[in-house]
Amino acid sequence: MMADMIGHFLPETNQHEVVTMMLRFENITKRYGEKTALNGISLKLEEGIYGLLGPNGAGKSTMMNLITGNLKPSEGRILFDGREISEASKEIRSSIGYMPQSAALYSDFTGIDFLRYIASMKDMKRCSAEEQIETYLKRLDLYDVRNRKIRTWSGGMKQRLMLIQAMLNDPKILILDEPTAGMDPKQRIIVSNMISEKALNSLVLISTHVTSDVEFIAGEIILLKEGKVLRKDTVQKLTESLKGKVWTVYSKEEELERLYKIYTVCAIAKNSQGVSVRVISDGRPLEYCEQVRPVLSDVYMYYFGEAQI
Repeated sequence: MMADMIGHFLPETNQHEVVTMMLRFENITKRYGEKTALNGISLKLEEGIYGLLGPNGAGKSTMMNLITGNLKPSEGRILFDGREISEASKEIRSSIGYMPQSAALYSDFTGIDFLRYIASMKDMKRCSAEEQIETYLKRLDLYDVRNRKIRTWSGGMKQRLMLIQAMLNDPKILILDEPTAGMDPKQRIIVSNMISEKALNSLVLISTHVTSDVEFIAGEIILLKEGKVLRKDTVQKLTESLKGKVWTVYSKEEELERLYKIYTVCAIAKNSQGVSVRVISDGRPLEYCEQVRPVLSDVYMYYFGEAQI
């Protein structure tokens, strides 16, 4: 049920109240039968934006569902401001907004009726709910379709609707799973700006395979693989760690297969002389090449070796 997934929410706190915000993972392990999805994770997260990167099966969805209280850890505990999330008290769950990657929306609801329903689940006052709903619908270019049934909406429109429901009532923790899927470049920018504004006084965790979604807005990146945290650091430090290891190789098309076998290939561009191939290599790979500045997608390829969107 949507209400169970999102949780029950309380009215907004006094805007002058000083709130200490800390989300702490203490030796978190989660098992599904014989499979270990998360293995002894310890983290400390504060206000700001965190990008959660990792290949499929790394444990990202499990981590998010543990934070929201939809799952309980097999071992360890998650604390929000010193209180255990798995206890799922109304007060704790009221602090969390969650946008899943895919959700079973009420297709016969109109967009505005769906948001009003979610607002009622969050115990929002009517005037505050109406004001927020109108503001978000307009910012995300959904106001003109608000009275159309959700089943007539495109995938990108449904994604934006799910973002709005997560942000209603100003949660202290905002969990976003692939928030820009199906959106065009303009919409991605609008969403990115909204998330950055929200993170001024909240903790935002964004799980994505699109490194550009978090490269310029995340304070820190969490690299997750096979249920373990490989690194947690700023984009600058992560990219600087690859300095001298990222190259553009100028080659012929027939040499591509050999390059794939020897190096981690990050990108390919065809030109009049052949192809330019971006590779990761500890040393100079070929005579005709040059060092280039590493970016976050190079970091992803270095640790995970999977193609990026």
